[in-house]
Amino acid sequence: MSLRTVFESQPDRRYIMFGGKGGLGKTTLSATCAFWLASQGKRVLLFSVDPQASLSDIFQKDIFGKGPVPIMQNLWAQEVDADRRIKDYQEEIRKKILDMYGFDRVPEEIDNYIAAASAEPAMEESAIFDAVVDIIVQGDYDYYIYDLVPLGHALYYLSMAKVYDEWINKITKLREEMRQYDQVAATMRREETMEEDKILSELLYIKERINASSRILTDKSRTAFFFVLVPEEMIILDTKKAAELFAKFDVPLSGYVVNRVLPPDLGAGRIPEYLRNRITMQQRYMKEIQSTFGAQILAHVPEMERDITGLPMIERLAKRLFEEGPKA
Repeated sequence: MSLRTVFESQPDRRYIMFGGKGGLGKTTLSATCAFWLASQGKRVLLFSVDPQASLSDIFQKDIFGKGPVPIMQNLWAQEVDADRRIKDYQEEIRKKILDMYGFDRVPEEIDNYIAAASAEPAMEESAIFDAVVDIIVQGDYDYYIYDLVPLGHALYYLSMAKVYDEWINKITKLREEMRQYDQVAATMRREETMEEDKILSELLYIKERINASSRILTDKSRTAFFFVLVPEEMIILDTKKAAELFAKFDVPLSGYVVNRVLPPDLGAGRIPEYLRNRITMQQRYMKEIQSTFGAQILAHVPEMERDITGLPMIERLAKRLFEEGPKA
């Protein structure tokens, strides 16, 4: 099966992710896939939450922190400004504290805690996770292509839905039990109605958003996850381990794309020894990739003669990626 066949045979898979270690070409392939789908008449949003995202470089357009930016007909790209998102997140927390407890101002000790927490990785991850949920649940596009952060962060991110869900379940259950006691107390006080539990409502709202996101990310009928790898020993080993870990989080793995494959005719004629050794090494690992991943390999992407930046180069790669089968 080819990458093109995957999209044509499963049009309901609208949430697309390319994952793998850093520096393997995930962003390039995400952009190429987005370009091809847009050229097929689909409305596509390509987005990244990676602070070191390179969508601006690939499209040669400043899109960082500007929301969805039009790239071409049917294609928008977005790089989330995590720092801005954290500040907005802090303001949202302050506003909810004021609304819930009726304070005129946020107490200094709580405000200091909110400010200090912003330095913690958890605050950044939470803010980014919230941004992703905002994007993928809105439903304004035919396809959402998520240019994932490198592998370790991606695993952490994908695990967050489950971790958050379990945590929210515990807090919500505790809050519901407290609500029952409050109800009994109100009855004993002969009060007819209870004031709305804003904290419980907020917890249920967060839980529903997390569940909506989790359902999308793990739904095999709507989501496709592609691993990107290159013919190198350590990358092959890491990819095998990562695929096993992703399976634990129910991420629907749809296949593998082998990137940066040296053209097979490059070894013909007189070439430098260094290059000949590289070709020999690649051929050995290509056989290993084939024996390990077999029919799950959807495409072999050639090493291009220059960087993939700008729409003309992306179009060239899209033709190669979607008009040719998995053969190297």
